[in-house]
Amino acid sequence: MTTDILGYAGKRVVVMGCFSGTGEAAARTLVALGAEVHGCDIRPSPVEGLASFTAVDLKDPASIAAGVASIGGEVDALFNVSGLPQTFPGEDVVTVNFLGLRQWSESWLPRVRSGGAVVTVSSLGGMNYLARQPLLKEFMANPDIASGRAWYQANAERAGDPYTLSKEAVNTWTQISAPALMERGIRINCTMPSPIDTPMLNDFRQVAGDAVLSAFAKAKGRFSTAAEQALPLVLLNSDAASFISGVCLPVDAGLAGGLAVGVLNLQEMIAEAMAAG
Repeated sequence: MTTDILGYAGKRVVVMGCFSGTGEAAARTLVALGAEVHGCDIRPSPVEGLASFTAVDLKDPASIAAGVASIGGEVDALFNVSGLPQTFPGEDVVTVNFLGLRQWSESWLPRVRSGGAVVTVSSLGGMNYLARQPLLKEFMANPDIASGRAWYQANAERAGDPYTLSKEAVNTWTQISAPALMERGIRINCTMPSPIDTPMLNDFRQVAGDAVLSAFAKAKGRFSTAAEQALPLVLLNSDAASFISGVCLPVDAGLAGGLAVGVLNLQEMIAEAMAAG
């Protein structure tokens, strides 16, 4: 029996979003596990040992196509970790967090080997996706970046918070895609993190405020680290998860589960955080 249960040694993987935070941590882990890691981001990555680094702007279809062509060849796993908070323009948020990542992934899928996998970072902010399926499917019916951005600009008020919309779309896309991809032997999953102690947390603090962030961190009593979010991504794309697909996995120290069964109440938690504040 092999002791390499993750099976990354010699695998060819692509990490989109490895400049900092969770993507950087995932790329470092994959290098250490012996994978051939091709990193991508709009800014240069500090990760040592990458097989290549390619600058890609997920808002630009031409940049996406050029990035895929530059790396080339077949791959065993895609890690989609790029994301923008609501401090950026709404149309850019929905593009980087969903429309661009979808185009990036779909450009790679013909090159993903059988037995390969795709994982995307979503968010607990998208956990209400099942209640908004009609609107989400209307948004997702736009086949490319340009039409998706135009839809958002025309429907921004109805669509609501762009970060939430984009993460709900990631969850929906993951589960819609899973059955057809499994016919090709390819798995697709996503994670839904609670707030992460990275520089982006300050952007979320500007939008949501300390009380809301504190409520989302209450289950563990602290925010998660980038490594605590990166390792589940590594697991989901590994050989150890060979029968897992179509999963939107909360990585939140039990928060989503507590909310689902009613032992936690988010509004009460926010009120308590404000009172303690």
